[in-house]
Amino acid sequence: MLRCILPLFLLLSFLSLSACAAQQKDLSSDVSAALSTHYPQLKYQLISPTPVTGVYEVVVENGEVIYFVPASGHMFFGELWTADARNLTRESKNKRMASKLEIFPLDQAIKIGDGPNQVIEVTDPDCPFCRHGSDFFAGRDDVTRYVFLFPLDQLHPQAAAKARYILAAEDQELAYEEVFSGQYDSRPVPDVTDNGQLDLHRKVARKIGISGTPQFWINGQHISGFNPQQFEKLLNK
Repeated sequence: MLRCILPLFLLLSFLSLSACAAQQKDLSSDVSAALSTHYPQLKYQLISPTPVTGVYEVVVENGEVIYFVPASGHMFFGELWTADARNLTRESKNKRMASKLEIFPLDQAIKIGDGPNQVIEVTDPDCPFCRHGSDFFAGRDDVTRYVFLFPLDQLHPQAAAKARYILAAEDQELAYEEVFSGQYDSRPVPDVTDNGQLDLHRKVARKIGISGTPQFWINGQHISGFNPQQFEKLLNK
């Protein structure tokens, strides 16, 4: 009797899962259709349900998150938090960003250190929070850092020249330390021949969907901005 019950149970479980998957697919299609109806010009990458009934997370073309209510057609921007102070918007974004690690060509990065913890940085030479991050990791012997430069020209007009200087240097680590310590804040960097590395770094950052700095991946986990407490937690793991 048990021999008959077990296959039947497995069959019913499979049918139940299939029905749930089909229902989820139909629901996703309905939400997508409603979004296209209300906002036909909007380009998006992904639609996901949220813990709030009737509210859906929409990842738009530039990687930012908006929220959509298909029943009414309303859209709103901001962050979704729980009562126990979890930032669900940030968690969702960090999860997506962590999945993009394979995009980084680590052999094209500025490599600093040789420790057991892997740290990938996307940083701007003139961003103050990027420099705080640099100071945090400087001198640590427990990290291997892979640095990609992404100067934000509109905010920091001298940053691109500094980035090119670093990437064209024979000793990139030394040039990085010179720039991030402020040695060229009050004087221009030496002239260099552009080797195209900055264009490559920028292309990688844009492909990942980065629009601001600093961004960190510590042992595979993404952190946006300078957050030393979170850095320590991930390094200690």
